Amino acid sequence: MALNMTHQIGALSGTQITTESGAVSDSTATVNASAVWKSPTPNLRCKIQNTDMTDALSPPISPCRSPVLSNLRADLSVACSAFTTETTMATITESEKEYGQMYTQGGVQDKGKGVPVFVMMPLDTVSMSNTMNRKKAMDASLRALKSAGVEGIMVDVWWGLVERDQPGHYNWGGYNELIQMAKRHGLKVQAVMSFHQCGGNVGDSVTIPLPKWAGEEMEKDEDLAYTDQWGRRNYEYISLGCDNLPVLKGRTPVQCYADFMRAFRDNFKHLLGDTIVEIQVGMGPAGELRFPSYPEQNGTWKFPGIGAFQCYDKYMLASLQAAAEAAGKPEWGSTGPTDAGNYNNWPEDTNFFRKEGGGWNTTYGEFFLTWYSQMLLDHGERILTSAKSIFESSGVKISVKVAGIHWHYGTRSHSPELTAGYYNTRFHDGYLPIAQMLARHGAIFNFTCIEMRDYEQPQDALCAPEKLVKQVALATQAAQVPLAGENALPRYDESAHEQILQAASLNEDREMCAFTYLRMNPTLFQDDNWRQFVSFVKKMKEGKGAERCREEVEREAEHFVHVTQPLVKEAAVALMH
Repeated sequence: MALNMTHQIGALSGTQITTESGAVSDSTATVNASAVWKSPTPNLRCKIQNTDMTDALSPPISPCRSPVLSNLRADLSVACSAFTTETTMATITESEKEYGQMYTQGGVQDKGKGVPVFVMMPLDTVSMSNTMNRKKAMDASLRALKSAGVEGIMVDVWWGLVERDQPGHYNWGGYNELIQMAKRHGLKVQAVMSFHQCGGNVGDSVTIPLPKWAGEEMEKDEDLAYTDQWGRRNYEYISLGCDNLPVLKGRTPVQCYADFMRAFRDNFKHLLGDTIVEIQVGMGPAGELRFPSYPEQNGTWKFPGIGAFQCYDKYMLASLQAAAEAAGKPEWGSTGPTDAGNYNNWPEDTNFFRKEGGGWNTTYGEFFLTWYSQMLLDHGERILTSAKSIFESSGVKISVKVAGIHWHYGTRSHSPELTAGYYNTRFHDGYLPIAQMLARHGAIFNFTCIEMRDYEQPQDALCAPEKLVKQVALATQAAQVPLAGENALPRYDESAHEQILQAASLNEDREMCAFTYLRMNPTLFQDDNWRQFVSFVKKMKEGKGAERCREEVEREAEHFVHVTQPLVKEAAVALMH
């Protein structure tokens, strides 16, 4: 996930931000989502991440301009005591009836036009006991999302939950419930094959480790974990250096991932292509195709540090040595760059990344960065080969998520992208090879940080998310691979929505194939936020070729929010309990 910090978001619109400590700007501040959703967090197996950043950030909210909604900002606790089940359901029935008339008239979701919007579910939608959390809240929330014209939901299918106790034993209980509920409400599902640990990354409000038996193997052989040059291990995701070695109870990691996807296919085969329309294949930390170069827990890395190369486990070093010998430079194979600084350095602090005479722009630098990035591409190739074979003819699309690493993008070396495995510099395009790899397998290129604007970011770090998104859009256009997007951080304001709308149509001949909105929580259902969200969904569905003016769409959204207010209030109240 593309990263940002409290001080960056706080600068937007001059609005103070709700923090996890509970400090807010005033008594009318939005509900703190992390306080509502967060589960108790045990100690993590990852030694090198930072818990400073959470999903408690609540970006600025544009003031509600609607006279209809100006008197509707009641406290949710008041709403909870005011609504009875009988009156709520009666009102919802009328609301849904009026919504149905709007839908049949093409007012909410015109098929085959614009960009469909999905909404990401909470990380702990399925509990550690493999049951569905907060069923009543989920049911009300899914009805509200459907009423707004949302296409569907995205949910993490955690390897560490489903195959937790024994290799080859899969428990799909909570996911069966959720996907059936989505089907009942007419929502599509993007299922993420999450082969990483949850906990320690930005937005991680719960902890879900890798399967117990995989963790046992990593304890026996710590080189199964990504390792930096100082010997620090990262247990978020199994090192890709051992992809093809039978290190997990006689199976290779790639075999484990394939077996998991095959079991998912077999269990949900009756829903594939109909309700389940996309499989996003996790390929690294936070589910992204990258190395864990900027681990946050324990303050190891802080924005906007350059990160560190993760090639020092014995399996990665063996590959590096073989590549160096094949290149006729065996002396290059014993270690990665030793002058690339530390996690929190800036490019000019280091000999390897500095703009003048930096090692990145030498023959050695080219050799190492080519090898390092190719290891990541080969990893993606291996897993996609399995995924394509498993889901072939099932009617589902396959996608891969790539991180939006926008800080120091304006420098020559693009050092944070290099340490993450993207060989992208002022002189070398790192995203076209990824797009071409995905194109070979007919996969979707899913990219983050779509909502960010350059001026919102600290300019001393030469952050440039807009320029980065444009580069990725050009790469996907050249490779003829579909582009989908996500917002990197929770945003509810009109400015972020407008930026997403603009980015969704960067390619001249086509729009994004889908957008996934981060994330469903009580804050989304607050009156101002919900009004903004409904308007955003409608504009996305209208598409760039829409003939209707934006004001007309916004007026229709205002009316729709008023009509469906009881349904949304029920969802918000349910999520609070």
